[in-house]
Amino acid sequence: MGSAELWLATGNPNKVAELAAMLSGRYVVQPRPEGLTDTIEDGETLEANALKKAREVAAATNGLAVADDTGLFVDALDGRPGVYSARYAEAAGMGEEGDAEANMKLLLSELDGLDGPDARQARFVTVIAVVGPGREDLTVTGTVEGWITPDRRGGEGFGYDPIFVPDEGNGSSFAEMGLEAKNKISHRARAVAALLEVLS
Repeated sequence: MGSAELWLATGNPNKVAELAAMLSGRYVVQPRPEGLTDTIEDGETLEANALKKAREVAAATNGLAVADDTGLFVDALDGRPGVYSARYAEAAGMGEEGDAEANMKLLLSELDGLDGPDARQARFVTVIAVVGPGREDLTVTGTVEGWITPDRRGGEGFGYDPIFVPDEGNGSSFAEMGLEAKNKISHRARAVAALLEVLS
């Protein structure tokens, strides 16, 4: 299956780069088809959103489509922002969907006064959906535990990466790691590993 095509449902260039790096050599990774309108992510779970995105791309390409949805779940906030991570600040009237700076600002303000990893526990969860003709829809999940820093750290990565420190790392935030180091332990890398296992 090394030459099989996988169509990505994401239009986020950072996600495309991460997924392409993880899948290269096994699959020919194709970007989201041009002209295909953005999926309205109105599902109440990561699984629902990932499946919806993958189904739309599979229908447009008649090929094997891969979509992911990721959420940051913070214990002290009862799991918020969760499935609404990308539009967290937008829902509060503080920014637009995908505004990483506004999302981080809101999250940090809500955690203000809480100190130490134990009080700021969180996890990134990625669900990847695979949809294609002649096959049953499936989803896989990857999770990484960590905590939210009081301040932004590092200039790499995207989204909430500057304020998330994984438990299994060396104390660096995802934004302080290079892509190669992040891809060894990240939620998305673990979901991709599970994806490759089921596709094989």
